[in-house]
Amino acid sequence: MNFVGTFWSLVPPIIAIALALITKEVYMSLFIGIISGALLYANFSPIGTTEAIFEVMISKLGDSWNIGILIFLVFLGILVALMTRAGGSASYGEWANKKITSRRGAMLSTFGLGALIFVDDYFNCLTVGSVMRPVTDRYNISRAKLAYIIDATAAPVCIIAPISSWAAAVSGYTSGDGFSLFLQTIPYNLYAWLTMIMVVYMAMSDFDFGPMARFEHNAKTTGDLYSGSSEYHSERELPVSGKGKVIDLVLPVLFLIASCITCMVYTGGFFDGVDFITAFATCDASLGLVLGSFYALIFTFLLYIPRKVITFKEFAECIPEGFQMMVSAIIILILAWTLGGFCSDMLNAGAFVEAALEGSTISLGIFPLVLFAIATGLAFATGTSWGTFSILIPIATEIFSEGSTLLVIAIAAVLAGAICGDHISPISDTTIMASAGAQCNHVNHVSTQMPYAMVVALSCAVGYIVAGFTQNWIFTVVSALVTMFGILTVLKTKHKNQN
Repeated sequence: MNFVGTFWSLVPPIIAIALALITKEVYMSLFIGIISGALLYANFSPIGTTEAIFEVMISKLGDSWNIGILIFLVFLGILVALMTRAGGSASYGEWANKKITSRRGAMLSTFGLGALIFVDDYFNCLTVGSVMRPVTDRYNISRAKLAYIIDATAAPVCIIAPISSWAAAVSGYTSGDGFSLFLQTIPYNLYAWLTMIMVVYMAMSDFDFGPMARFEHNAKTTGDLYSGSSEYHSERELPVSGKGKVIDLVLPVLFLIASCITCMVYTGGFFDGVDFITAFATCDASLGLVLGSFYALIFTFLLYIPRKVITFKEFAECIPEGFQMMVSAIIILILAWTLGGFCSDMLNAGAFVEAALEGSTISLGIFPLVLFAIATGLAFATGTSWGTFSILIPIATEIFSEGSTLLVIAIAAVLAGAICGDHISPISDTTIMASAGAQCNHVNHVSTQMPYAMVVALSCAVGYIVAGFTQNWIFTVVSALVTMFGILTVLKTKHKNQN
């Protein structure tokens, strides 16, 4: 029986995601999902199944982009270990405690830093987490809430920033002047805007609902930031130098940001005469992040060792400590990439979705909503927003005429749905990075973030219905905002009545 290009191609990730949410065990859930995908691909042949598992896993590990992301993770883990050992993180936490005087301020500062780092979502998640953990810990903000703020800022700000790796990817999937078309989608990208507005609202009101309420209650009342055990212990167990200053965190982070941006445009040919925007659009973000983080490590060595903040031996000890800190994220990423490989590459889920869309006879006015829903489901099942872009954007450009407002709305709906599905998927690499950045249990992050994402998703659905029939971005945004704040008001009233 042939399962390729059929609904069965979506079954393995559905199994993995359901098991992860039910059992709270992400490693085994992902591996069982991989086994189910391999069984379908190999037509239940035991030998073929085993071969398929490791063929796909090896191919994903052999991908230069994936290897670059893993190296970047390790380098950043080492950098975090160094800043912690040097006392930079502790000094920054003490300084920030004087400047940031409330839980609200700590959450808004985390959001603000995330909004400033709009170049790349991986870089955003890990950098913001490294810098803000000491601050949010001091104000007893749960790691689940920190992970939500990081995740709800990273991809949304990247997808509406003209200068980002995401803008470059989207431009490449469209026909004609892709960059101009991307710019036109920004006002209609409801999920990105509403998610960031919701983060600010939740921080200002200090209101939580769903599983997040329990995590925040435990953090506020008992100081338990994890609401249980955490696989992230390395950082908190590191010995700390008494010689560290605020600059021992701030300077490495600033250099890391500048270095990564410089190296990304370098890979795009900026120093060979290519203009900045084009260099960003054609850059190799994975290689750029590796080069940038490597140079940041060299800079940190030159900053710490001559000043005797830490010894050469202590610097060397931070290398395995930093690697160990990222082991959990690396394992989850490898398993998620393998599962995504079966779903997208081997079982060809994209062909199933494409055939379903092409055979539909839906009114054009309702199509933005349909594309948003399908993009959400596809990104949820495959764990990749970029893969969702590559499948659905070409379909949207075929359905709607070039230059029409409906084409802009349709592509914006695809982008919004892809980000939404990415946020609620346990196998999404960006979600995994947010968990790693916040040093939060991954399943806890997914389960606490999902209700928040679904409130925004429902609001977006209303907005895209309005957009499809009015083609007016003001009516679209207003209808979505009214829906979102209406839902939040109902939830807040219910919460008050229960208490």
